[in-house]
Amino acid sequence: MHLLKATCLAAALLVGVCAGVNTPAQAAAVASAPIEVKVVVVSMFEIGADTGDAPGEFQLWYEGQHLQTRFKFAHHHDLFMNPKTGVLGMVTGEGTANSATAVMELGMDPRFDLSHAYWLVAGIAGVNPEAASIGSAAWARYIVDGDLAYEIDAREIPKGWSTGIFPLESKRPWDPKAMPAKGQLFELNRALVDWAYGLTRHVELGDNEQIRASRARYKGYPNALKPPFVLEGDDMGSMHFWHGKLMNAWASEWMRFWTHGKGNLVMSAMEDTGTLVSLTYLGPTGRVNKDRVLVLRTGSNYSMPPPGVTAAQNLAGEHETSYSALRPAVEAAYQVGSVVVDELVGNWSVYRDHPPPLQ
Repeated sequence: MHLLKATCLAAALLVGVCAGVNTPAQAAAVASAPIEVKVVVVSMFEIGADTGDAPGEFQLWYEGQHLQTRFKFAHHHDLFMNPKTGVLGMVTGEGTANSATAVMELGMDPRFDLSHAYWLVAGIAGVNPEAASIGSAAWARYIVDGDLAYEIDAREIPKGWSTGIFPLESKRPWDPKAMPAKGQLFELNRALVDWAYGLTRHVELGDNEQIRASRARYKGYPNALKPPFVLEGDDMGSMHFWHGKLMNAWASEWMRFWTHGKGNLVMSAMEDTGTLVSLTYLGPTGRVNKDRVLVLRTGSNYSMPPPGVTAAQNLAGEHETSYSALRPAVEAAYQVGSVVVDELVGNWSVYRDHPPPLQ
């Protein structure tokens, strides 16, 4: 019995140190009363500081939601929270390994009660010019992994094959008997996605001369020529930054294949399958509710070049700190996402136990 008490006190002290408190009494209070989180905002990178310089994905959330209470976090970036509103912000780091491990670590963190929390992944992405324009914001219904696959170099693929990338445990591309691997396909709570889209569909997104000039090059792609807008559209996660008309065609077909024609490739990102793998594993523990997850991606660059430009030429001009629409995409993620966050927090007495849309 004495050993059990000592172990509990040690755990309480450890939690207290992590949370930035100093005494055993404070630590025990933290351990016994986890902080209820209402919304977790998941961003993937920040360019420099968390405030006061050129913003990455996290900075506008840090500033706009007043996330100034810091919690040490043994990962890429510390956690920041507004205790008054219950909004917690995190930066996972780029790629599926970072997103999966960061989200799993947060999900198991005893300092927080995440059992009723909504999760909003909000970040930039490459946008398919057949579906939308740079600066646009898409609420995902499906997330498909683009890395879980067999691949044969294009110079060695058999005659008659349209691609050298094909499903695991199959013998050829587009095998109708292929089954998704674990982590290959995620379908989000459609009612929640539709609700978020309905709430934000008329949000006016920023436009400027630079992105108008960039999208004007995409003649023959009517959706790419539109000013930025909000839509529902799906997301493919891949650790390799693919680019070009042929890769875009493959990715679009990959999305249709795994969703049986229901999905529409709009955004290409890196981390979302890692995030959803962890939330899926955490779901049965009761620590999180995977049906309360939203993924919002905004177009910072096109996933293929405009007519008359090669893929290599176009890709050479696109870098993380100089994407065609980096700032508009970062701003769109906050403009659109914060509408949903503010609604959830502002009516928490309802949404805590009754997810939208309310019947």
